[in-house]
Amino acid sequence: MRRPGVSVLFTLLVLAAAGCASGHHAAAPSTEPAPATLTPPKQPKPSYVRVFVFDGDRGTPVRGAVVRVDGHPGYTNGRGRARILLPHRGKLVVTVSRRGYDPYRQRLPFSNKPLHSVRVYQSSTQWTMYGVSPQRTQVNPNIDLRPPFRLVWSEPTGALIEFPAVVDQRVAYISNFRGSIRAYSMKDGSTVWRHDTPNGKMAASPAVVDRELIVHGMDGHVWVLNRFNGKLLWRYYTGSPIESSPVVIDGVDYFGDWGGTITALDLRTHRALWTYHTGNKITSSASYLNGTIFIGDYSGRLLALGARTGGLHWSAGVDGRIYGTPAVANGRVFAPSSDGNTMNAFTTGGHHLWTINTGAYVYSSPAVWRGRVYFGSYNGDLYCVSAATGSILWRFDTAGSIQGAPTIVDGIVYFATRQHRIYGVTALTGRQVFRFPDGAFVPVSGNGARLLLHGFSRLYAVEPRHR
Repeated sequence: MRRPGVSVLFTLLVLAAAGCASGHHAAAPSTEPAPATLTPPKQPKPSYVRVFVFDGDRGTPVRGAVVRVDGHPGYTNGRGRARILLPHRGKLVVTVSRRGYDPYRQRLPFSNKPLHSVRVYQSSTQWTMYGVSPQRTQVNPNIDLRPPFRLVWSEPTGALIEFPAVVDQRVAYISNFRGSIRAYSMKDGSTVWRHDTPNGKMAASPAVVDRELIVHGMDGHVWVLNRFNGKLLWRYYTGSPIESSPVVIDGVDYFGDWGGTITALDLRTHRALWTYHTGNKITSSASYLNGTIFIGDYSGRLLALGARTGGLHWSAGVDGRIYGTPAVANGRVFAPSSDGNTMNAFTTGGHHLWTINTGAYVYSSPAVWRGRVYFGSYNGDLYCVSAATGSILWRFDTAGSIQGAPTIVDGIVYFATRQHRIYGVTALTGRQVFRFPDGAFVPVSGNGARLLLHGFSRLYAVEPRHR
């Protein structure tokens, strides 16, 4: 006899099996992991960086400078510090601007260094060419350094230095009579680099032009070097010794040579823009004012040429050779005559104004300051004369012949004698305030922190004692 319960259970199992075979399946539990929740990347928190700004020459803080890091601005306080909030870090562009200073722009790393110090420089306190300016007035009105001095360092230059060093951004550049070009740190006198030319002598100052150093050689070459490492970039050959120091205007270097040729060398194309042939030896450097080049030659002619074309505007004669460099100031041109023993004044249009005869050679190029003209003579006297009339205001007697140009810094006239002395006298009265036991030709150059005294073959860096 079959039990009813067993029959019912059997029927239910059959029905369940049929359901599984029908294709209508119950949803199986998922074995795949649930999708991960995406967490946004952690944003860096804004943080402050600090930039300290210092005067490049003196090392003193620069207050009130606008500092931008990746475009985010800040202003320096009395300590020269700018504090700037940055949304991110990295290698970022830093710019600094301050009235009176050259603009600064540099990419600096801030990823792991939230503090940087930068130096900014004033063009007005640099000494980038012979005679300080294209007018060759031999005056730097923006350097305030006076004796008494203390010696900071001195270094030999390897040979006679006939023309002074030029100085820019704490580096002094000089060439010597053996054709060696050297760069010295104004901080401690250490040699930054040295470049020796193969054939020879140099009797001119270099000139700093942007990233380049322009150097003229007695081997007839213009040498163009990288100012930061002394590597030769290119050179130009004139075929005749060059004693002119360069004056560079709008990328053109103007100079004369012993063969009597005046050249306008385009530093961008490495070719002469024009040449002018005088037929007479030239040792004078060129001066520049308002589109006109002024230069003298050994025939005693003072020439005024158009800077763009080399066309002759006018020429005027002096009694004897012009060895030194004319200076241009206040609508006048002042030119020495070496064996004519004279200093001469002309208008910038070529009209003769006055002549002073010293009775001895005047190789000295003139310095011009506040309506006065300063020059030396082989008679041992330094002259101060009126620029307007040529009348002698005072004379300072050294008992030693003066060949190089005097130089004026902070109201003091410095000049050297061939008896190896450098003197400093007040420009207004001629009272002696300084004397140094070495010297030969042009005595002084420098920057806003230190002066360079030029001995026969040695450089001396000095600064005021109170510093």
